[in-house]
Amino acid sequence: MKVTKDLVAASATPMVLGILSDGESYGYAILKRINELSDGELDWTEGLLYPLLHRLERLGHVESSWQTVPGERRRKYYRVTGSGLAELAEQRRQWDTVVNALKEIWDGPGDVRRSTFPLVDPA
Repeated sequence: MKVTKDLVAASATPMVLGILSDGESYGYAILKRINELSDGELDWTEGLLYPLLHRLERLGHVESSWQTVPGERRRKYYRVTGSGLAELAEQRRQWDTVVNALKEIWDGPGDVRRSTFPLVDPA
């Protein structure tokens, strides 16, 4: 299954802020975590992630710092700010509304999965 660009774009900010709310991280680790959380269905690229991180930084939702781990190369680590946590809470409220509405639609009487009509004509 391929998740559409529109859905990826809409969910990108709360996903990144949510990951960073668990602790600071760097780009490659964020990409890896998104891939793991989605069982490989969301295969983000650096071209999607880094512009988002830079925008979140400009908005004050994340801060960054360069760090060097002994034996490894220097990496830019990102951490969520108080403003970012507030934005994450707002994004979560909005997503809860969307998800709940979709559940009502999908679990309602018009749900194709619950239909009593056969999908294939037995004749």
